[in-house]
Amino acid sequence: MCGIVGYIGHREAYPILIKGLQRLEYRGYDSAGIALINDGNLNVYKAKGKVADLVAFASEKNITGSVGIAHTRWATHGEPNTVNAHPHYSQSEELAIIHNGIIENYAVLKQGLMENGYTFQSQTDTEVLIQLIEFVKKSNDVDLTTAVQLALNQVVGAYAIAVLEKSQPDTIVAARKGSPLVVGLGENEFFLASDATPIVEYTNEVVYIGEEEIVTLRRGEELKIRTIGNVQKTPEIKKLEFTLSQLEKGGYPHFMIKEIFEQPHTLADSMRGRVNVDENNVTLSGFIDNKDKFLNAGRIIITACGTSWHAGLIGMYVIEEYARIPVEVEYSSEFRYRKPVIFPNDIVIAISQSGETADTLAAVELARSQGAFIFGICNVVGSSIPRNSHSGAYTHVGPEIGVASTKAFTAQVTVLTMLALMIGREKGTLPEDKYLTIVRELGRIPDKMKTLLNQNERIAQFAKTFTYAQNFIYLGRGYNFPVALEGALKLKEISYIHAEGYPAAEMKHGPIALISQEMPVVAIAPNTGMYEKVVSNIQEIKARKGKIIAVVTEGDEVVKNLADYCIEIPDTEECLVPLLATIPLQLMAYHIAVVKGCDVDQPRNLAKSVTVE
Repeated sequence: MCGIVGYIGHREAYPILIKGLQRLEYRGYDSAGIALINDGNLNVYKAKGKVADLVAFASEKNITGSVGIAHTRWATHGEPNTVNAHPHYSQSEELAIIHNGIIENYAVLKQGLMENGYTFQSQTDTEVLIQLIEFVKKSNDVDLTTAVQLALNQVVGAYAIAVLEKSQPDTIVAARKGSPLVVGLGENEFFLASDATPIVEYTNEVVYIGEEEIVTLRRGEELKIRTIGNVQKTPEIKKLEFTLSQLEKGGYPHFMIKEIFEQPHTLADSMRGRVNVDENNVTLSGFIDNKDKFLNAGRIIITACGTSWHAGLIGMYVIEEYARIPVEVEYSSEFRYRKPVIFPNDIVIAISQSGETADTLAAVELARSQGAFIFGICNVVGSSIPRNSHSGAYTHVGPEIGVASTKAFTAQVTVLTMLALMIGREKGTLPEDKYLTIVRELGRIPDKMKTLLNQNERIAQFAKTFTYAQNFIYLGRGYNFPVALEGALKLKEISYIHAEGYPAAEMKHGPIALISQEMPVVAIAPNTGMYEKVVSNIQEIKARKGKIIAVVTEGDEVVKNLADYCIEIPDTEECLVPLLATIPLQLMAYHIAVVKGCDVDQPRNLAKSVTVE
């Protein structure tokens, strides 16, 4: 989950690398470091903390040079400190490496290297890898690319690496397996990064490095790619689909609040070309091209992690209701290890914002190996899950920088809803009049989101009241139970307040014991579905003096008279309520965290893309 960046060309590398680290800091921010080749030296500078701490440390150092690599860390092996920060030298200090991933057999490799006289300064698996590369290089008298290739044949685990050699100032060697890596192509220069965000400022032409591929970036030469099995590959150049302005805060204090407010536009972008309100039609090419697979599916398995798992739960409700296909929603981390029973007529829907989530990618590979049809729902074009899927749909919401997912969630729910509508219509399980009603209403959701966001200031005011809380309960039923889970997750992620989401009816089976004046309860109670039953649950909380924050449909008077605070959302179809109900929960979590002084864009211990187990 670390971020790596590299540059080789005709410009000064340091400013490009530092800006790249700042763009990648959402991937990890425990420590940061940089390696530069200048004047025949390979200089490594590292600092505990964020990229700003590295900049301060390097301010008095020699930062010249036109080739370098840099890293921002999310710690796995070894605590966050300067010694464990990347880059890591080899023992001779002739080589330096940066690494995103986990080397699972590092202990065995380390023991063998120690027996050959190698010593280690850090606790990391990464230092083992650079020592191994140096050992292989010297033992076999080979060039750096070949040494990396031979070393990686001994490695078990995931990696995206970049390596410098002091005596070869015109070369960077990089490789990947299970962790993302992209190369940007400029005029007589190359850019290297974990994703395209550090690259788009300089070029829109990129090559996504494939599994077990090694890339050699040499000044004045063409990009060269080969596999660790020594098969030469032809680079496939892609065009980036986003712009530099999408990576800026645009006047907002944090990326998270910017991305919350972007949702009316990103949802419209996600539906553009797919939802035609004038013609009362929904079109997903990933479904059309594989219609028979969906119409003959015996079961749909949705696999995801975190916020994407919550989107999958909503997808289960809407697919089962309108397409009448049984759906199971699985945590990818559990699914991949529990020997699941998978049939050839199963469809596995894999959901991931980044398209690089390690557990979800592993779940995809498992399901595919057992004959299932894979449908990926991702945001990042060219990422690993789309490349490993038979078909799918991009969410098209642009880069999401805030670690706590917001706009990606609503887009994932929207894609799942569109898919359910298409399957249901084709199967005849969704009546045409209901189909048309939902399609028209789906087209109105972006404007209703804009109206809802006008309540931001009021939510910010009452959110201050709850900074004292140590625990929250979120309650919902039906389509809004996953919304309760997602609202609780948002609060946990960025404010560090413990929060739990529950089906409202389950409150009587234990959680009601926690209700008191000190326990705020968020009740999602729109006038659709099981409204009366949720009202009854709210009355039970009120009778026990619980503090109630309610999300209700505009014009509701019953819950408003029971709740301490009420947030009204526009009326809509039951299956679309989550798209609106989740926004006030995002805003409330954001404002509570801000008042508490938390770093909402980079919450402690978290990283945006979980590319390791």
